[in-house]
Amino acid sequence: MAMINPYRPGAGLMPGCLAGREETINEVTQVFDALTHGVPVQSIVFSGLRGTGKTVLLNRLESIAGDMGIYSSHIEVEERDDFISQIIACAKTYLTHIRNMDKVKTLISKTLDAITSLAVSFDPESGTFSLSVQDRALFQNGNLNQSLTQVFTALGETASKTDVPICFFVDEMQYINKEELGALIVALHRANQLGYPIMVIGTGVPKIYQLLSKAKTYSERLFLYREISSLDLTQTRYAIVEPAKKLNINFDADASDEVFEITKGYPFFIQQLGKVLFDELKGSRIDKKMVDRIKPTYYETLDSGFYKTRYERCSDSEKDFIFAMANQKKLPCEIAQIAKSMKKELKAISPHRAKLINKGIIYSPDRGLLDFTVPEFDLYLRRISK
Repeated sequence: MAMINPYRPGAGLMPGCLAGREETINEVTQVFDALTHGVPVQSIVFSGLRGTGKTVLLNRLESIAGDMGIYSSHIEVEERDDFISQIIACAKTYLTHIRNMDKVKTLISKTLDAITSLAVSFDPESGTFSLSVQDRALFQNGNLNQSLTQVFTALGETASKTDVPICFFVDEMQYINKEELGALIVALHRANQLGYPIMVIGTGVPKIYQLLSKAKTYSERLFLYREISSLDLTQTRYAIVEPAKKLNINFDADASDEVFEITKGYPFFIQQLGKVLFDELKGSRIDKKMVDRIKPTYYETLDSGFYKTRYERCSDSEKDFIFAMANQKKLPCEIAQIAKSMKKELKAISPHRAKLINKGIIYSPDRGLLDFTVPEFDLYLRRISK
């Protein structure tokens, strides 16, 4: 029988060993504890490059929140999705969750009344209700900030009186459009002022902090910002060695060190390399020679999946832009350097820059500078350009 492969590369798949996030998990668990005791807390936003394990961390925290009695609702934002309608769907599910509790029918009715821009029906006798967006224009015709604030404060009051706190877990926050992001901040801010047990934990690529600040200046006080980076050598050793050890497979010390050199400690890359190693495994020991031998397969796997899916999302002109970035001597680089490399005026390539940022391919780590959100994307572009 074939041996089970303990490594799990994928979008948000929980690894065999979640390494290097213990301190973060402990910090957020303390925040959850305060929330369950009715203490107002700041929401949290995690940012990081692709492959750092933000979604894995989010899923782990969601599980912990559920174990602590916090109602958890997961939202994955996509570029063309309607974030507000997802929030409303989550509100509906929350009300379903608490509908059989004592004195809750009045609270549910009050919460539903707050959602004036939605078609609402509620039967207090059976405890059933429905919410549906009648038309996207309903949001545009009303005051979105005010409407969402009413929903959040009504939900918050319900959460407070039923002792069932709420946490929205929002993945890929950078895709929320400006108006909806601003409304979320306003609504969350008011719920916090009233001391209600409702919060958001979100993830995003590095530009998310800038987007939040632009949406509302006071967002810096509303959220705790935490950067999720790659693992160090010790953490990488743990992440690669422990899953194998559970199956009586041992890594030589120089083999695990080589894994760190190749993956640079990025959790997704560690899982991908580990999977390739196990697919080629012949015995019960992994040495440095074996790690070196599977490197071509490892890079081919990354190139045909992780990197290619992002590359294919770019138009031809955007591909010209990112190839020019990849050919710079050092990243991050100035957009003026890219324009010079492309032999074009700065204003001619600025629209491509904006579209690539909106797609989450590149970001600005500092004023006037650009880098890729995907680790070593420049090396991939150089490989396929040969």
